[in-house]
Amino acid sequence: MQLIGINKTRYRKHLNIVITACIASLIIGCLGISQLLIHLFPDESGSHFHWNLAGVVITCISIAWVLHKYRQHDFMTEVVYVWELKQSLTKINRKMLKLKAASKKGNVDALLALHYCYAGSRQLWELDDNTIVMDELAVQQAELDVLAEQYNVTLHADDYDPTTLKQF
Repeated sequence: MQLIGINKTRYRKHLNIVITACIASLIIGCLGISQLLIHLFPDESGSHFHWNLAGVVITCISIAWVLHKYRQHDFMTEVVYVWELKQSLTKINRKMLKLKAASKKGNVDALLALHYCYAGSRQLWELDDNTIVMDELAVQQAELDVLAEQYNVTLHADDYDPTTLKQF
């Protein structure tokens, strides 16, 4: 996945709309479906837990289907990009200890993965106004730059290939 520049204002606006729509759909869908099922199939004992659960499950599946169907829509571009970036960074973070150990030995793939992770994290944190740990990230990036210079490696986030994580 390539890192791309996105409009923060547009991203925040569209993310808020998607979240609000999902919450509203969840509330309306759960209540509507549950009430319809309770009306159609009343339980004499008064327990409607299974119908309420069915309403939640059906609504969640419906929301997931709609999000998946419209993920290629222009409105969803930034939101889907950030979702995919978070998934990509999570895959790297799961292997962070091995990546850091390999990077100290000069493994180019590990160095690229760390560089991509730091660049992606920086972008993500700036989009979400989460600048609390930016100083820590700058220190980690400086350490990585020293390693890259030591092993004479030029790091570009665009050169990162997610398939290289399999070796760690």
